[in-house]
Amino acid sequence: MPQQGYVFVNSREALWETSSYEPVTSSRPHKWKELHALRFRELPSSEVDLCLPMHALVMVTRPPEKMDLRHEGSDLKLQAPVGSITVVPAECLVNWRWMGRKDSFHVYLEPGLIRRVAIDSLGLDPTQIVIPPLRLPNIPDLRAAMLAIGSELTSGSDGGPLMSGSLANILAIHLLRYIVGPRSPANPRDGVLERRRLDRVVEYVMEHLDVGPTLEEMASVANLSPYHFARQFKAATGLTPHQYLIARRVERAQQLLQGLDNIVLADIAQRVGFSDQSQFAFHFKRIVGLTPRQFWISARIA
Repeated sequence: MPQQGYVFVNSREALWETSSYEPVTSSRPHKWKELHALRFRELPSSEVDLCLPMHALVMVTRPPEKMDLRHEGSDLKLQAPVGSITVVPAECLVNWRWMGRKDSFHVYLEPGLIRRVAIDSLGLDPTQIVIPPLRLPNIPDLRAAMLAIGSELTSGSDGGPLMSGSLANILAIHLLRYIVGPRSPANPRDGVLERRRLDRVVEYVMEHLDVGPTLEEMASVANLSPYHFARQFKAATGLTPHQYLIARRVERAQQLLQGLDNIVLADIAQRVGFSDQSQFAFHFKRIVGLTPRQFWISARIA
């Protein structure tokens, strides 16, 4: 059941209006803060385009026959056993489609919660943390935290807001621990990605724009963990790896548009690595200030 364009959610209240289907339970009546939850059952085959301001964790409680998740030029063919969790970061444009009926439990964490937990509980610099799209078949700590949230959602017992706040912190800690991984003692020199590693990563990104290198692949080129790579890369460039990748794709698209007499925007989007024309147009206008077609027309006039 494809929808036209992306659903952009710009507030907590708008979250409840993003689905065409009624959840069987929802945290909306409980007025939880920084943590929101929805439980769905018997969702039919669908296709959903979405962009949320919150980090989403979706646990499959009954898998569909097939499920795909496309985001920023990458296409995940998801294996979705019972208990598997998919993480979709805030402000990530995603296309989610599945065949066959499914049940799922959705938990949304406010970015402000992640920042506070990173600082207060883990001693991390939140500006250097990148939460990538993830598919997690079996992470017991994350699964247990989500199940506890589901239990609290159903029970509606006294002390719910306090309990939900505690569970939100626990879930955020487990998510950040998984992303950051084991950490060695802080090294004051471990701040900026050194030039030779940066050059290798930039070369790798430019050679693979059309297929969309992942954070893990870029980190591997630099011979660093994803966490340390993301932190050092931003210190060196001023951009997260994801932001840098998007900027280079738009830059490549500008070069292509300047040299063409006729354009098919869907073809250009594919050539520079965007999964579809909507994502391409969104990021191009955000960075350049013009739509791709407006830019092409102005280049021809010039």
